[in-house]
Amino acid sequence: MTIIAPRPPQPNHAPSERDLREDLAAAYRLIARFGMDDLIYTHLSARLPGAGEPRFLINPYGMMFSEITASSLVVVDVEGNAVGEQIWPVNPAGFVIHSAIHMGREDAHCVMHTHTLAGMAVAATEDGILPLNQMSMEFYGRVAVHEYEGIAADDNLSERGRLVRDLGSLNCALLRNHGLLTVGATVAEAFYYMYYLEQACRIQLAATSMGRTLSIPPVDVIERARDQFSGGTSKGWRPWAALRRMLDREDPSYRD
Repeated sequence: MTIIAPRPPQPNHAPSERDLREDLAAAYRLIARFGMDDLIYTHLSARLPGAGEPRFLINPYGMMFSEITASSLVVVDVEGNAVGEQIWPVNPAGFVIHSAIHMGREDAHCVMHTHTLAGMAVAATEDGILPLNQMSMEFYGRVAVHEYEGIAADDNLSERGRLVRDLGSLNCALLRNHGLLTVGATVAEAFYYMYYLEQACRIQLAATSMGRTLSIPPVDVIERARDQFSGGTSKGWRPWAALRRMLDREDPSYRD
């Protein structure tokens, strides 16, 4: 089998709906594979290209992340209501957080939200993400915090503005007493941030559970390590290409 080296995404490349469906379905499968799903709950969403009223892809309500395919993803409007006929139901309340970010951030083409053990544990602490490892240091000063206001549903629409305000221009957030959230210009970028934000939380959960004094480097060292991580809108494209190849080898049904 010949493996072709991935090429970086071209500037201003606009993915087709099919491209987005396959990328987002792959992300659902990978979130499940890495133990970051929560039964049929939480969501990953992507903005569809095209003029007119905004439309988004999201998981059908009731399917496990490990079952998601490109064709099963549901098209919804900005309020989370299904666009056109759908076989599976949708969960408009589950889209409240996503809608706020998509509409408040022009660059937020993909939004991911998880309820993981490590993420929820760290989100329940006042300290947030601690710079305990270089994976964690990438996020130093780059993780927003949004305080808990109850279950994010359409009975508290004013929370949307506060969520967008708290996120600002950052790509990652701790939703206090709730979970993790990442955004990206691409599915690859949002997944990269979610994977490593989750890793930072798992490292922190493991380190703090040992009951030993934590080693935290000086701030100037932490900032240097953070700044050594590359950024830009092509963030995460190389590992994403590798992950897509892995799925294609092992279970390409996500493309269906």
